Amino acid sequence: MSEQLLTVGKLVNTHGIKGEIKVLAITDFPEERFASGKRLFLIPGDGTPSFWITIISTRFHKNTYILKIEGFTNINEVEKYKGSMLKVSQDDLIELPDNEYYYHDIIGCSVFTDENEDKPLGVITEIIKPGANDVWVVKPTSGADILIPVIDDVVLDVDVNSKKVKIHLMEGLL
Repeated sequence: MSEQLLTVGKLVNTHGIKGEIKVLAITDFPEERFASGKRLFLIPGDGTPSFWITIISTRFHKNTYILKIEGFTNINEVEKYKGSMLKVSQDDLIELPDNEYYYHDIIGCSVFTDENEDKPLGVITEIIKPGANDVWVVKPTSGADILIPVIDDVVLDVDVNSKKVKIHLMEGLL
């Protein structure tokens, strides 16, 4: 498959005996991604071939989504897919408001400071969600990772097309 796929969930367990699956959402739009009639690409963790599934019904239960998928009617048919990842095509992205970005747009961006816009501080390698705001993990060319809080006082400009982020280094960030 040549198109880029983006992870929206992980199949963590089965539910009941009628072929339903428990999915841990890895998306900000679970109601959209797991709606009836939606198609997801299932990528098994054991190396067996991947395939598209269609959702028949969905309900939220104890921090997971319980999906009934087309073509699966009992627990034995779905049990082997525990640990599988559920993905969508990049063509199925939801339009975001201004100044909001997908993780795949931010990861890989070079970070520059407002004091030195010529030399990058490093590259964003990971995004952490500890609570009130995201934190970008920046890998410098040498030394320890730098944690950058994603707040208005720090993040000045994000240009995902040129993969550049400009920040203001508040006292104590380094």
